[in-house]
Amino acid sequence: MERNGGPEVLRLADRPDPEPGEGQLLVEVAAAGVNYRDVYERVGGGYGSPPPAVVGVEGTGVVRAVGAGVGDFSPGDRVAWTNGPGSYAELVLVNARAAVPVPDDVDDETAAAALLQGMTAHYLCISTYAVQADDWVVVHAAAGGVGLLLTQMVKLRGGNVLGTTSTDDKAALARDAGADEVVDYEQFVERAKDLTHGKGVAAVYDGVGKTTFDDSLESLRTRGVMALYGQASGAVPPVETRLLSGKGLFLTRPSLVHYTLTRDELLWRATDVLDWIRDGKLTIRIGGRYPLAEAARAHEDLQARRTTGKLLLLPR
Repeated sequence: MERNGGPEVLRLADRPDPEPGEGQLLVEVAAAGVNYRDVYERVGGGYGSPPPAVVGVEGTGVVRAVGAGVGDFSPGDRVAWTNGPGSYAELVLVNARAAVPVPDDVDDETAAAALLQGMTAHYLCISTYAVQADDWVVVHAAAGGVGLLLTQMVKLRGGNVLGTTSTDDKAALARDAGADEVVDYEQFVERAKDLTHGKGVAAVYDGVGKTTFDDSLESLRTRGVMALYGQASGAVPPVETRLLSGKGLFLTRPSLVHYTLTRDELLWRATDVLDWIRDGKLTIRIGGRYPLAEAARAHEDLQARRTTGKLLLLPR
């Protein structure tokens, strides 16, 4: 992108091949993940690099060269990453500390589709609010990339999921992922209270933002956790703390960077996600594959909520 703006600012262009510096990997990209944070980067929402810049941070591929001081990886290794600026490309430089090895029995597209949203779901239900057996939680956009994975992980922990979706087809996908109840966005507060005998749910995992925020708070139990991890419908206005005081609620605005602060933590989350896939405990849904030249169309489809699961760009 040469400037911030709508999907039309994304265009295919040739650039010189990058060279790996100290601690870096040069990776030939097999698949790049498309995420809502990329939309924020494109429009100028405080994410990523200012233009001119290559968009995207997530992908999988094969190491072609390593920079000085890299001891964990060699040319030919398959790796995945969630923090490699400029990943909408054929070649990308990835900090070796941000790369994770991909098991031989997990294919490139699955790894690219799983890592960022899988680790997001992992920190949400294991660390932000650690779901306990028999807890009820709300998962908004339950048929989305994070939502489908988060639903499955909550079920692995013995919790119950009340999912929200916007269409019957998406509701069916959420149920297939294990959601116990699925309703539209206008009904979830009432249903949350019915399912918990008026007490409210233990946590709300909300990547929608502005349009669901107030009702999400209303649906929580005393000392419930509001985890606002995204803002697909727009930013939430400033919050009066009195909205939290009535039930002693916890409000957090987490990001994956807060939960992968160390190499060990990154590898823990990534390994869990990839192992669960390999063991058949976690199913990855790829909702769309686009040539690299059609990145703008991928963004249009994502923003219009025409998609379910994960979107990928395929450079080759």
